[in-house]
Amino acid sequence: MLVSSLATAAQSTTPRAVVELYTSQGCNSCPPADRVLYELNQEDSDLLVLSYHVDYWNYLGWVDPFSDARYSDRQRDYASRMRERYVYTPQVIINGDAVVRATAKQNIESTSKSVTPLRNISEITITSGNATSPASGTVTLQDAGTSNTTAQVASRLWLIGFDREHQRDVLSGENAGKRLVHANVVREMTDLGTWDGKARDIPFAMNSACDGGIILMVQDGRGGPITAASVVRF
Repeated sequence: MLVSSLATAAQSTTPRAVVELYTSQGCNSCPPADRVLYELNQEDSDLLVLSYHVDYWNYLGWVDPFSDARYSDRQRDYASRMRERYVYTPQVIINGDAVVRATAKQNIESTSKSVTPLRNISEITITSGNATSPASGTVTLQDAGTSNTTAQVASRLWLIGFDREHQRDVLSGENAGKRLVHANVVREMTDLGTWDGKARDIPFAMNSACDGGIILMVQDGRGGPITAASVVRF
């Protein structure tokens, strides 16, 4: 595939909502939620679903190969802001603000349609790389119309790379003997810092190839609502 076919702003789109699933291959309650997320990804292109594999169940006899402590920390940031006493899997959070039962497919769909739509104020332009090699390019942020310099919570920028699909046979632990299928597995998450709401270009370079795509999310602080997003799907 030619890089030029990817390096166009037209392929950077804004999803209606971001659906984040916190899951683990070591959790026997998670496979039904993984299937729901997989179905949503197949059926609704207006949603961006993401699978974050946490690491806090790895002690149960199976180390999830996609787990990362940073994803567990992200979920804890949500729990802290929402004043939840503990984190758990599976958990679905929509636009960083609405918690929905992770296996309730219809509720996830209806909530995704009822929340405030994400703003279209950013673009991702890829100048090199593709689905099989690490991508680099530029994130372009438009003027948001208001300054965040005096806001109580600064906007934070996250750049996330994800793989389209993974199938894994679990050999031990609570899901031993099962083949699990995951959609849009987060493989890389970079904190690009805070944003003051002014027009800005930010160059980026991914560390590894992600065959699903790259998303830029604008979020109110750590663990706050997601207010804007753009995604390039490979």
